[in-house]
Amino acid sequence: MGEPISMAVLPDRSVLHTSRDGTLRLTDQAGSTSVAGKLSVYSHDEEGLQGVGVDPDFKNNRAIYLYYAPKLDTPDGDAPGEGSADDLGKFDGSNRLSRFVLKDDGTLDLGSEKKVLDVPASRGLCCHVGGDIDFDKDGNLYLSTGDDTNPFASDGYTPIDDRDKRNPAFDARRSSGNTNDLRGKILRIKVADDGSYTVPDGNLFPKGTDKTRPEIYAMGFRNPYRMSVDKKTGTVYVGDYGPDAGSANPDRGPGGQVEFNRITKPGNFGWPYCTGKNDAYVDYDFATGTSGSKFDCNAPKNDSRFNTGLTDLPPAQPAWIPYDGGSVPEFGTGSESPMAGPVYRYDESSTSSVKFPKEYDGNFFAGEYGRRWIKRIEQGDDGTVQKINDFPWAGTQVMDMAFGPEGALYVLDYGTGSFGGDANSALYRIEYAKDGLTPIAEASADHTDGVAPLKVSFTGKATDGDSKELTYAWDFGDGAKGEGLTPTHTYEKNGTYQATFTAKDPQGHTGSANVRVVVGNTKPKVEITTPGDGSLYEFGDPVPFKVKVTDPEDKDIDCSKVTVRFSLGHDSHAHELTRAQGCEGTLHPPVDGEHDHNANIFGVVGAEYTDKGANGQQPLTGKSQAILQPHTRQAEHFATQSGNVKIINKDAAHGGKTVGDTHNGDWIAFDPYRLTGAGKVKARVSSGGAGGTLEVHTDSPTGPLHGSVEVKPTGGWETFTDVESSLKDVPDRTTKLYLVFKGGSGALFDLDDFTFTMGDSGGRRTGEVKGVNGKCMDVAGANSADETQIQLYGCNKTDAQKWTLPGDGTIRALGKCLDVQGAGTADDTKIQLYTCNNTVAQEWKAEGDKTLRNPHSGKCLDAEGSTWGDGTRLHLWTCHGEANQQWTLP
Repeated sequence: MGEPISMAVLPDRSVLHTSRDGTLRLTDQAGSTSVAGKLSVYSHDEEGLQGVGVDPDFKNNRAIYLYYAPKLDTPDGDAPGEGSADDLGKFDGSNRLSRFVLKDDGTLDLGSEKKVLDVPASRGLCCHVGGDIDFDKDGNLYLSTGDDTNPFASDGYTPIDDRDKRNPAFDARRSSGNTNDLRGKILRIKVADDGSYTVPDGNLFPKGTDKTRPEIYAMGFRNPYRMSVDKKTGTVYVGDYGPDAGSANPDRGPGGQVEFNRITKPGNFGWPYCTGKNDAYVDYDFATGTSGSKFDCNAPKNDSRFNTGLTDLPPAQPAWIPYDGGSVPEFGTGSESPMAGPVYRYDESSTSSVKFPKEYDGNFFAGEYGRRWIKRIEQGDDGTVQKINDFPWAGTQVMDMAFGPEGALYVLDYGTGSFGGDANSALYRIEYAKDGLTPIAEASADHTDGVAPLKVSFTGKATDGDSKELTYAWDFGDGAKGEGLTPTHTYEKNGTYQATFTAKDPQGHTGSANVRVVVGNTKPKVEITTPGDGSLYEFGDPVPFKVKVTDPEDKDIDCSKVTVRFSLGHDSHAHELTRAQGCEGTLHPPVDGEHDHNANIFGVVGAEYTDKGANGQQPLTGKSQAILQPHTRQAEHFATQSGNVKIINKDAAHGGKTVGDTHNGDWIAFDPYRLTGAGKVKARVSSGGAGGTLEVHTDSPTGPLHGSVEVKPTGGWETFTDVESSLKDVPDRTTKLYLVFKGGSGALFDLDDFTFTMGDSGGRRTGEVKGVNGKCMDVAGANSADETQIQLYGCNKTDAQKWTLPGDGTIRALGKCLDVQGAGTADDTKIQLYTCNNTVAQEWKAEGDKTLRNPHSGKCLDAEGSTWGDGTRLHLWTCHGEANQQWTLP
C-alpha cells in the first residue's frame, strides 16, 4: 500500500488510493494491486500526494483529481529540511489540485494533467494539509484544506503568534481565519473539462466581495483531514483535528478536543478563535507572554498583522460532535483522531447481494484513526444524534472510508507505522453478508524479493464465519498453480509476479489475498545503528545518526540517497519535523511546544533507501525505524500490564491519571527501551495503603533487577511524593522495561510517572546554573518565546531555571538554547533564549576559572553591573574572571 493516505472507489468497484510519496495505486475488485502512476512530489513533513477524487462523469471522460505538493522550481525541487524554525516555512510552495485522465488500462496519463487550483503552503514547517476530495449531486467539487500552521510553539493552545519579524507560519489567523486565503477551509467549485473552474452560487462570500475568496464554502478549520458529501442532502461531514493542550487554562483557553462537523450551509467553524461548542480561546500576546480577553465567538475579529482578508468574520458555528478524553462514552478513550466517513444511502433499485441494509439509510459512518474504531451514527433529519452504534472493524488505524456502487463499505487502513506504511496497511471491503459469509483470506511469503532462481514458501490463512470446509488454491503469477495452505514455488525467471491465494466455501463464496514477488532485485537492508531503538531523549536536543545500508545489487551505496527523518510520535501517529540526507549526520528537531508534556509523546527516527533497480525490475525501498523515549513518562502509557493493574483518574496526578490498584507481583511494561547511561530512576507515587517497593527489571517481570525504590505510605491516595534510587548494570541494548510492584497483601501504591536521569557516563546534565550570591540563571517570565532575556533570579526550582547540558556545547531550557543575540561579539550583547539552530551563537565552553565562554567571540557570560539582584541582565562581556562571570554548572 505504500503510505496509504486517501482513496476513491471507481464505478467498476476498483479503488484508487494514494501514497504520500507520490504513488497512485489501483486495486481491482478481486484485490490485485498495481501502480497506476507516480507524481514528482515535495514530501518534507506532512505534504506529498494527498487526495484522490473521481469525476462524476468518469464512465465517459475517465477524469480523476489529485491533490498534491508539486516540486519547487529550485535546483533540488525541495525547500530545505534543516535550519531554525524562523527560516523554515518561508520557502513558499503550494498544494495543487489537478485533473488527470486514467487510461483504460488503469494507468495514469501524466501528460493529461490540467492544473485546477493552487493552495499556498509554507514549506519545511509542519503541519496540516487537509486534502480530501468529494462531489455533490450537482457535480460540484469539494476540497478540504488544512491551516498550514506550526502548532509546536503554542503550548497546545491556539497558534496566533504574529510578532514582528516572526515567521507567519506560526499564526493560523493568516490562513484559517483569513477570508482571503484558501487554507483551513472547505472549498466548493465546478470544474470544466479543460481544468478551468467556476464558483457556484451560495458559497460563504458572494463573488466580488472585497478581501474574500469566492471558492470558500466553509472556513475556520484546523485540519479537516477527512470530509464527505451526502449526495442526497448536500450536507458536508467533516472530521477536524484539534490541538493537544492537556487541560483548560483560564489564561489561554480550552483543553485539546477534536470534532465532527455537520455542515448544512456555508459558515465559519471557529478556528483559531473557538473550538468545540464554541469554547473560546484567549487572545494571547506571544511577545510579552500576557493574556487578554476571550475571543467573541459570535463576532470574531481578525487583527493579525498577517491577515489579508476581512477583519470582521462570520460568527463561529458550534461543532456537531466535539469530544476529548471520555466525553462521548460511546467513543471510548485514547488518542483523538476523527476521520469523517460517508453517509450510507440505500439504493432500492440495486440488485447487489452485499449492499448494506435499508435500516442503515441516512446513517453517518465515523472513523477514528488513533482509537481504531468505526461507529455507525443514527441521526434525525435535523442532525440530532439518536444513537451511536459499534461497527465490526478488525483492522488498525482508519484512514479513509467510502461506499462503493454495490453498497459495500471500503476502508483504507494506515497500519501501525509512521511515515512510510507498514505490513498492517491495507484496503478492506466490508460487505453485508445477507447470503452467507465470504471467506476472509490472508497470504504471506518468507521471501518477496531476490534473484532467480528464487524459492518462495507461501502461507495462506482463511476464516469463514459460517463454513468450516474450505478449499484452497494458488496462482503463482507465472503460469504455475498450487493447492493447500503452505505451498512452495520456485521462480526461474526475473520478473514481478503476483501470487494469489483463494479460499472457497461450499456455498461458492470466495475470498482472495495477494503477495507481490519481485525476482531479479533484492530490497536493500537499512539499519539505524545510532541512535539505538528505545534510547532516552530530551525533546529539542540534536539527534546524531548513523545508518548502515547494504544491497546485493547496489554494491556501492550512495549515501546522498539515504533519507533520515525525525518525527514527533503522539499515541499512534507522528508528525514529521525535520529530515536530512546521508548515512551519518545530525538532525535538529524543534522542541515540541504543542503537546502536553504529560501526553504519550516520543521521538521517531526513520531511515530509508531506494535502490537503483536491477535486471529490469523496479527499484525497491528498504526502511528502518528507531523510537526515542522521553526521560519522563506517564505510567498510564504502558504497552502491556498484568491483570490487576488499573488506570485511575485523579486530579492530583500529572495528566489527571495514575496507575493504581497494584498488588504484590503486578507489573506494567514499556517497549522499546534502551537505558544506556541511565544512573537513577525517580518515581512519583502515592499510597493510602501499605506501600511497598517499585522494582526496575528488563526483559521480563522476573528479568535482571536494576534498581528498587521503597515507597512508604504517603497519608492518602491523593497525596503524591517523589522517591528515587540509583540503577545498576543497565543493559547496553534495546530491551523491554518492566516496572514491578512488590509488597504485602492488599493495594500497595499508585504510580503517577517515572523519570530516568543520566549517570556520570551519560554525557547529559540537568539542573541549576548558579551565579554570584547563589542566584540562578533564569529565563525572564518563564517565557519560551525567541529573544527572551536571560537574567539572574532567586533560585526557585521552576522550569525557567532548569538548564540542560546535553554534551553538544549548548545550554538549554524550556526546549530552547542559551544564545548570543545575532552571534554578536561586542560587549553588552544581549544573552537570550532562542530556538536551537546549531550556530556559533549557541556554543558555550566551561573553563577552569568557572567562566562560561562563547568560543566564537572569545567573550564571557556576564551578570551586568555590581548589584546582582533579581532581574539582573546577563550579557556578553570581555572575560575578566571576576565574581559576576563565575558560574556553577549542574
